Amino acid sequence: MDALLILGGLLLILAGLVWLVMRAFGTSLLWGWGSLIPPLTLIYVVRHWRHARQAVMLTGLGFIPLIVGLTLLASQDSQRLAAIISLEWLKPEEKAPAELAIELHGELNGQPFLPQQGELIDGVLSLREGQDFFARREVIIRLPEPVKGPVRLDVLPNDPGVLPEVEVSWLLPEQELPEARRLSKGYTLHLSLEPVAPNKLAGDFHLVLPPQFKTTLSGKVELFSDGLRYRDGVVDRRVDSIDTLRHVIEDYLQRRFATRAVQLAPLPPLALPASSLEVTVNATINGQAQQLPVLLKKVEGRGWGVEADRFPALPDVAAPAVAKTDSSVAPAEQRVSRPVDRRQRFSLDGLLRNPSRYQNLSMRVTTERGSVAEGRFQGVDQQGHIVLRQRMNGPGEASYSLSPEEVSRIELLEP
Repeated sequence: MDALLILGGLLLILAGLVWLVMRAFGTSLLWGWGSLIPPLTLIYVVRHWRHARQAVMLTGLGFIPLIVGLTLLASQDSQRLAAIISLEWLKPEEKAPAELAIELHGELNGQPFLPQQGELIDGVLSLREGQDFFARREVIIRLPEPVKGPVRLDVLPNDPGVLPEVEVSWLLPEQELPEARRLSKGYTLHLSLEPVAPNKLAGDFHLVLPPQFKTTLSGKVELFSDGLRYRDGVVDRRVDSIDTLRHVIEDYLQRRFATRAVQLAPLPPLALPASSLEVTVNATINGQAQQLPVLLKKVEGRGWGVEADRFPALPDVAAPAVAKTDSSVAPAEQRVSRPVDRRQRFSLDGLLRNPSRYQNLSMRVTTERGSVAEGRFQGVDQQGHIVLRQRMNGPGEASYSLSPEEVSRIELLEP
């Protein structure tokens, strides 16, 4: 509504000014040309008020919806109004620096190909142009086997055997779905990529498809080798990817158990993007297999993290200079390497005496009637009831409030 009022007011003002100039030309040719200069326009309005008053009134009428629209915009979005008044929209948009240094020359399907994204993950190389769900133009090369480290590959049109599969796709403006073509032979490919810390591959890329595909690409490429992204040398936790979640969980388990000997099993399929995820993690910690429930939450500005994560950072690992024992240091190291297992000596009385010690830990409660409730401990309410919360498969959750008198058995399911 505010935009319509502002636009309507500006149109009325413009119409009034045009009408005023036409009236000036009707008075005389000299006044007509002079009215195009603002100071002389005011002189014309004063000298020939009878001819100019209707145009001036229309111009003044346009200020009414303009002021009302600006007032509404200021009350609803003051930052937008400030940006309009400061004329920031006239300044050229500053482009963010590209994450990857890709310098390819050539064409795809007869059109220039300027990819902004590239990766080589699990043996699949992709170069993609466009930020939408469907790429504007894309090249995908599926290698016969995943590779680690440097990549050296040369394919000629007459080479036999199992070769990489090449797929090119493009989306025309009048199309809703992209077109794709696949080749398993008859093309020329040269790859020479070297690892670049922390998670990139960079080097030469050369691809020539048969003439009917009108695709020839040659130059330098830089590719991500996993789903992690870095900012100032630190993993960016705001990125929605399985590798980001693995990093967050692995870091959490290392600090929780005060050890770097943590090996994660593959995570189950997860629906991304999301704001929270509950994952059952299988991991080997200090040589022992464990299964732990982990609740992941994405916080605006900070990214992914584990709920109720209050464990301190691990000390930096330093190479031992001299092999000698120090009785004053040994007990501290022993305490750090052995995290407290709160399942030991856990009881209902201990939970009621110190509920904050077990906050957000997973528990299972069996009542006198034989009912079983399982969830994360949320504390003790004002009536002295034990409160558990359990996330459901859908977006909802279940909450249990249990009186201590009706509890026959209570178990702590994690350290």
